[in-house]
Formats: sequence, structure tokens, C-alpha cells
Amino acid sequence: MKAVIVCASVSHGNTRRIAEAMGRVLSAPVVEPEQVDPAELAGYDLVGFGSGIFTGRFHPRLRDFVRSVPRGQRGRAFVFATSGLPELPVRPFTRPLVRALEQKGFEVADAFSCRGFDTWLPFRLVGGLNKARPGAEDLAAARAFAEELGGRGLEGGWR
Repeated sequence: MKAVIVCASVSHGNTRRIAEAMGRVLSAPVVEPEQVDPAELAGYDLVGFGSGIFTGRFHPRLRDFVRSVPRGQRGRAFVFATSGLPELPVRPFTRPLVRALEQKGFEVADAFSCRGFDTWLPFRLVGGLNKARPGAEDLAAARAFAEELGGRGLEGGWR
């Protein structure tokens, strides 16, 4: 399976660490949105898209990249994120990106999120939130997530 992970990690490297853990399992390079031509994604069996969450949304660089992907992609994708605050079940921050990818033609397999070190104001005033995250348990969960993605194969079984 040929895979790539597109990751915008800008604050503390939280999301990059998660992406690299997944990338090792999937034998997938981790690239910034500016390092890959959106049209080239059609050559991959699986594409991961992730960033930190900023005011409830994925980073603008990742959102802009997804908007630039040509319609009609037929590959499989997954979404991942790190955030200072937990994802709310009633309004998951992964949902808009999943929908945008589906509109481009991707079959979105699943989404992964975990907490990450966050120094967004006002959290900076108290030294930040989640100072030790993502930690060993988060990285293990990311690897398990990737193993399940890889184990689903190309014949289906995707959610």
C-alpha cells in the first residue's frame, strides 16, 4: 500500500509527532502541505491529513491544501488532529475536514484525535495545558490507529 501523510504542525510539534508515529507504521512519508502537489495524491492508496486545532478548526494551511485538491480523487483517506481541548461529540472538529475530503472524492476511513500541549492565550498565562501530551499513550494509540488502517487493506473494511 502506498501512503503519504500531509501534516501542518506549527506550534509545539504535537501533530508532527503523531504523524511520524503513524507514518512509521504505514511506511508513509510525512510532508507539509507545500511539499506535495495536490494532483499527485491520486497516486496514493491512502492519504492522511492532519494538523493542530486552532479555535476549533484545522490549520488554514491544511484547509487551503484540501481546497486545492482536484475533485474526483478516488483514494482512501484519514484525518487526525491534536488539540488542547477535547473534541466534543456533538460538534467534532474533524467533521468539516472529513466532509471536504468526501466532496473531493476520497473515501474517509476514520479520524483520530488526541490532546496536545497548548499555549494559546489564555492558557499561556498558566504555562499551557497538557504539558506532557502527546505522551507515550497517545503515540501508542496513534500507532494502533495506523495499524488498523493498514490492516484494512485495499479490498474494503473501511468505516
